[in-house]
Order: sequence, then structure tokens, then C-alpha cells
Amino acid sequence: MNKLLAATTLCTSLFLSGCVISVDGDGDFDHSSSWHDNAKKNRKHLSQLQPGTTYEQVLSTMGIADFNEFYKTNADRYQVLYYRTQRVESDGITKKDECTPLVFKNGALAGWGDSAYKMINN
Repeated sequence: MNKLLAATTLCTSLFLSGCVISVDGDGDFDHSSSWHDNAKKNRKHLSQLQPGTTYEQVLSTMGIADFNEFYKTNADRYQVLYYRTQRVESDGITKKDECTPLVFKNGALAGWGDSAYKMINN
């Protein structure tokens, strides 16, 4: 009887595993209207940013970033948030080249865009 129960449990778990359903659109699927709406929203928020805005204020406005990096030098801490603002490839995956970087120095927005990112990498 125990062997039958164990076999039934194993078979049932194999049939039910591996199924994931995204109902709120937070998955990596590239629905053309959702990526477009999100990129447009991000561009709108980026156009209203001001240098010196705190990290927390930007997160409150922009939401969760697509990518997040942290750098530390002897004197300063840098955090870079990447938000999707365009589509380069229609492959369903957001990549950094489809995002605009926001650079924070010691918790305050120091700049955004590729030129701001290059400044901390030199």
C-alpha cells in the first residue's frame, strides 16, 4: 500500500510541476503593447527628473528597475538603475541596451544616460 501511495504521489507531482502562469504581466514575455506602454511611461518620468533627487524618490516615481548595479570607490558609493525606454530587438527579453541608466552618487541622482554612466567607469 505504501509503495502504491509513493508512486501515485511521485506521478502526480511530475504532472503538476513546471507550469507557470503570469497573470499580471510581470514576466519576461514581450507583449508589444505592454513593453511600449512601460517604455513610454519611463521616458515620461525620465523627462521630469532633476539632479539631486534621492534614490528613494526615484524608486517611488519610477518603480522597480529592470537592472540594478552598485559600485563603491574609496570615497563614494554609486548605484545605477536601468529603466527600459526603447526596443532594439523583438526577442521578448529586456537588455541593457534597451534601457536608460540612472546614476546615483551617495544616494542622490547625479545624472542619467550613457554619458553619466561612462563618467563612473573612467
